[in-house]
Amino acid sequence: MATQHDPIHELINELMTKKTTTDAPLKQASAPERRGNRRCKITQLMRIRPSDPKKPHFEDLRGSVSVSRSGVYFQSSEPGYEVGLRLFVTMPYSNDPASMNREYLAEVVRRDVLPTGMFGIGIKILMEMGIQHSYNFGGGTPF
Repeated sequence: MATQHDPIHELINELMTKKTTTDAPLKQASAPERRGNRRCKITQLMRIRPSDPKKPHFEDLRGSVSVSRSGVYFQSSEPGYEVGLRLFVTMPYSNDPASMNREYLAEVVRRDVLPTGMFGIGIKILMEMGIQHSYNFGGGTPF
């Protein structure tokens, strides 16, 4: 049985009652990353419009701030974005007649009010709708 003069007991007691001698604040552990995919700071032009015909229509041409496989973050002055709004997103967007733009169905998952008066919008890509060809062969049907 241990007595009060046992060296191990004294060491444990000393460690439990010892105060730190530095005034430096303790470093907090950083919050764990919740994103499933890494983000890249890429500026890519996008064409964004609501997919719900019951919502007020707008068409927004914006450059992305950061992009991942499943989401995009961008800034906009358009007030029509709200969390849960479904969107058609054409990305990358070009009005060049020979370009092949990809269109996606996406959902707004984040809306930040920025100090500049703009909004920070985070969208989650739900599915690819297909390639959108921007060329036009004329007014009539081919056959």
